[in-house]
Amino acid sequence: MNKLLLILYLLISLWAIYSVIMYGSRATKSLSWVFTIIVFPFAGALLYYLFGVNRRKFKFFRLKRSQKQNLYNLEKEEELRDKFECHFTSEKEKKLSKLILSTTHLYASKGNKVEILNTGKDAFEAIFKAIEKAKKFIHVQYYIFEKGELQDKFYELFKTKIQEGVEIRMIYDSFGSFSFSGKLKKRFRDIGVKAYPVMPIRFGNLLFTLNYRNHRKIIIIDGKIGFTGGVNVSDKYIKDISELGIWKDLHVQLEGPIVNSLHRVFIKDYHFSSKKKLLLDTKYLPEPKELGNTAVQIVTGGPDSNQPAIMQQYIAMISLAENNIFIANPYFIPGSAVLQALVIAAQSGIEVNLLVPKKGDSILATYSMFSNFEEFLSVGIKIYVRDCFSHSKVIIIDNDIASVGSGNFDHRSFEHNFETNAVMYDSVITTQILKEFNKECSDATKLSYDTFKNRPKLQKFIEGFAKFFSPLL
Repeated sequence: MNKLLLILYLLISLWAIYSVIMYGSRATKSLSWVFTIIVFPFAGALLYYLFGVNRRKFKFFRLKRSQKQNLYNLEKEEELRDKFECHFTSEKEKKLSKLILSTTHLYASKGNKVEILNTGKDAFEAIFKAIEKAKKFIHVQYYIFEKGELQDKFYELFKTKIQEGVEIRMIYDSFGSFSFSGKLKKRFRDIGVKAYPVMPIRFGNLLFTLNYRNHRKIIIIDGKIGFTGGVNVSDKYIKDISELGIWKDLHVQLEGPIVNSLHRVFIKDYHFSSKKKLLLDTKYLPEPKELGNTAVQIVTGGPDSNQPAIMQQYIAMISLAENNIFIANPYFIPGSAVLQALVIAAQSGIEVNLLVPKKGDSILATYSMFSNFEEFLSVGIKIYVRDCFSHSKVIIIDNDIASVGSGNFDHRSFEHNFETNAVMYDSVITTQILKEFNKECSDATKLSYDTFKNRPKLQKFIEGFAKFFSPLL
């Protein structure tokens, strides 16, 4: 029996290692998986099959890519681009916007009105106010749609709006919104909400979808107002019910031509989840109007993308910075390419500021994040650590370009999650975000290189151990 188990273990392990070598996307990640497979008999191979197999070539993702092309290669979209595309004079903005267009098919739109929502309370007040004014439809997409006061508020508003004849469609991530099932889901469907999970967790497709999550947060109302950012539907954003305190996060309200781009991201995901027809008529994509002075571009990335769009956006912004870089992120585990870009920026004389929470909802991720800080501090990068949990995903360069969205600085957001960021080419909007960034830094602890490098050896060991698994996080 023992000999049979040994043979089985060897066969499974060899298959897994062969798969890692043949289809691994990065050497560091491949080495981590090989280590996991060898050190954890059977469990390592199972974890690899669940979370490590590169499934980009599977029909599952080819189908999603073809649906995305149907959305962006429309004659109407070309007409809108001719009318609303922003033509930059700055080389920095030209390069960044061209990169994003190449990887996402989404152009930078001029004539937008942007409102920065600095807290969960601010975000939901604005969202509920906009929902109350809806006339035709409300489209909602969340990673987490959790039971509580906020979910109840959505339910009551949806019930009222449906009675007024407003269409409501909703998609949610099966993993992040795992509790939104059974009676809770039926409660919303019974009042007429067309609610569908993205990549439902079922036995038949479990191995294909468990490691891929729709991390986007999008609301579109009547095709005229859009919301996106990092805030989920969870009472943690408005109440002190977590050991991390009230979660701090950033969201944006968008009006103008950019809502068309953001809406197409939702439409693609809704079609994929519901198998219903594409919502491409003028009722859902009305003729945009210029309502402000801000140029905005949507960045959308995921495992169905040909390129890691979120990672490329961040690297480009770091590389294009001329004076300063400001980053706020709760899961700063970006990998060697982004790490080296930041080190190079700092050594080139560019001011680099990083704002992170002291504690997070993942101990392994937190220790892995801190493992890079000694090198950062040694090259002059300023690191601010907040006691309360900041969930914002922000990067600002040169006080004139800012990105707010759902994309973290980690391998999950770069490769496994479906993410959405909004890039704003506007010094006025950027200054507003930077003001809040500086306010949070003033309440945080600034790390000292001399003090940090002398931290306990046990802490260094734990950080090093966690860092080894960072490609798998």
